[in-house]
Amino acid sequence: MAKTWVLDTETKGTGAHIAPLEKVQQGPRKEQELATVKLERPPRAPRAQGLPAGPLTFKVLDIRSSEVLSEGLDARATVEVLAGVGSVVDVRIYVWMQKAARWRLLTLAEQRALWRFRDAALAG
Repeated sequence: MAKTWVLDTETKGTGAHIAPLEKVQQGPRKEQELATVKLERPPRAPRAQGLPAGPLTFKVLDIRSSEVLSEGLDARATVEVLAGVGSVVDVRIYVWMQKAARWRLLTLAEQRALWRFRDAALAG
């Protein structure tokens, strides 16, 4: 007995293929249900109850002589130290970061903000 073949276009993206008529007449095969994976965020670590931030402490470094002009002073005392400096670009100002336990260089905008306080102190 001869088999009848038909063009099966059931496939998607890969093109059609030739299949026996009996297979096509059975209808489409049941699609297998895809397994769904749910991703969950890992639990966050509880925040450590750290020390309170406290007042900021600054360090001023003269870049021309590499001399530390002041270290461990509060903002008001740092502004007083800056009164003896000619230009904001002549110094580097650092702030103490308690959590990181290191000095962080202030950005130029932050240094200029302290410089404006210095100008106001000199004017008043």
